[in-house]
Amino acid sequence: MTAREPLGRRTFVAGAAGAALFTGAGAGTARAEDLVGGNLLDFHQALKDELRFPLAWGTSPQRDFRAWRRTARRTAEDHLLVDDQQGTPYDPEFTDGPDGDGYRRQSVTVSLTRHTRVRGSLLVPHGAGPFPAVLLLHDHGAKFDIGKEKCVRPWDDETRLASAQAWADKLLSSRFVGDELARRGYAVLCLDALGWGDRGPVSYEQQQALAANLYNLGSSLAGLTAREDARAAGFLAGLDHVDARRVAAVGFSMGGYRAWQTAALSDDVAAAASVCWMTGLKEMMVPGNNTLRGQSAYYMLHPGLARHLDIPDVASIAAPRPMYFVDGEQDTLFTPDGVTAAYAKLRAVWDSRRAGHRLRTELWPGVGHVFTAPMQDEVFTWLDSVLR
Repeated sequence: MTAREPLGRRTFVAGAAGAALFTGAGAGTARAEDLVGGNLLDFHQALKDELRFPLAWGTSPQRDFRAWRRTARRTAEDHLLVDDQQGTPYDPEFTDGPDGDGYRRQSVTVSLTRHTRVRGSLLVPHGAGPFPAVLLLHDHGAKFDIGKEKCVRPWDDETRLASAQAWADKLLSSRFVGDELARRGYAVLCLDALGWGDRGPVSYEQQQALAANLYNLGSSLAGLTAREDARAAGFLAGLDHVDARRVAAVGFSMGGYRAWQTAALSDDVAAAASVCWMTGLKEMMVPGNNTLRGQSAYYMLHPGLARHLDIPDVASIAAPRPMYFVDGEQDTLFTPDGVTAAYAKLRAVWDSRRAGHRLRTELWPGVGHVFTAPMQDEVFTWLDSVLR
């Protein structure tokens, strides 16, 4: 949000573009009533009405699904503002950790782009393999001291362990989802996104500056995260002990967004489960929504993409692969109307491919923004059904 400063008897929005951005119809200066709830323009409804999502499946003039998928993916990738990194060697370095309950632990450092070398946790079940695998994508939560540790129990840092356990107690029924999956026979990879754990921590207020600086450099924070996640999927699929045909992306909250986004952008992902991150864009952009605060939203904001595709339209690029979306009816970040509108769009795409049985969508009554043990167990059972 842009700061305001007084000038005589009038109030102007500080910043070079302020007077233009926040003026109402026919007004010459910015006024307090030009903003709704502090951050949303009073003409936001007119802007929403202009969003037609012309490249959405069923709206696009393309009737061949494979051709549509290529066009939609290319359009999404064009808005990442980060080049394809497929030619960059991963150059992994592995460090063994102590064995877990039926699996071995390793730290791995890998080059995900030409400019980013990232540390993560790799869990591999005991046995010969090849194993089904899960790219586990951590949440946001405005908690930056831990990233991969939100999903995989840390084994070499007592301070991070205490922080991670408190996070698991708050949102995950005291479980570490990665360790649960490894015990069930899945290879698991979880890496820090930029700003978390070994790649941070940033402060809440630094997010917007980080995003702005990347925009000024012709790049994008959300685009970098998306490219890195897709590259991580390719790295996991290429490991000797992993069955490349059975790799899933799974995440909660921002990790849920990252899971379906990775499935849309990478053919290395055979299935995806997204917990507590799906909505229609128009239903999300309403007064009071958390997205309107900016800051954290920049990890999921691809400038200009909404002129072409809605949020579920991007996820639909992954069709007809198996996908599981589960959301809480009392999740304050997403309205039930937004979730159900997105589910309807997703359903139409999968049904058009005669693959409705591969799409599972659920809105759990009485559940907020959490990934509880019962929700985890449903995801684990679903993964077994589509990957085993």
